Amino acid sequence: MSITISKEHVRRWVSFLAGGFLNTLLTYGIYLLLNMYISYQKSYVIAYITGIVFSYLFNAQIVFNVKKSWKGLMAYPLVYLLQYILAALMLSLMVERLGIPKEIAPLLIIVLLLPVTYLLSKTILKATHQSKTEIDQ
Repeated sequence: MSITISKEHVRRWVSFLAGGFLNTLLTYGIYLLLNMYISYQKSYVIAYITGIVFSYLFNAQIVFNVKKSWKGLMAYPLVYLLQYILAALMLSLMVERLGIPKEIAPLLIIVLLLPVTYLLSKTILKATHQSKTEIDQ
């Protein structure tokens, strides 16, 4: 049995990873900038929300090519909520049960959750948008 990966799948994954990289740079930059003027907690909240909005816009427009909508924007934070719950459970398991250092475990979780985050993003966007072009069957 052979698995065929289309150019479109590769394009989406590369775009998704690039968007994540840009999102990280953007949110960290906003966090550092705001930190000069307001508390780190407020800076983090603003940067985090900005990251969710950027991720929604980037993934809708670039990765999955769907029309943006208020419904989609309001539903998209579910991706981050589910990702956080899974990450928190995995972090506890890795550190407390598997003995993985707490400094290393979050990095492993990011890598392990990339496919989950991709699928959650795709699912939420597909469920809340009319496609410009058809998202994977």
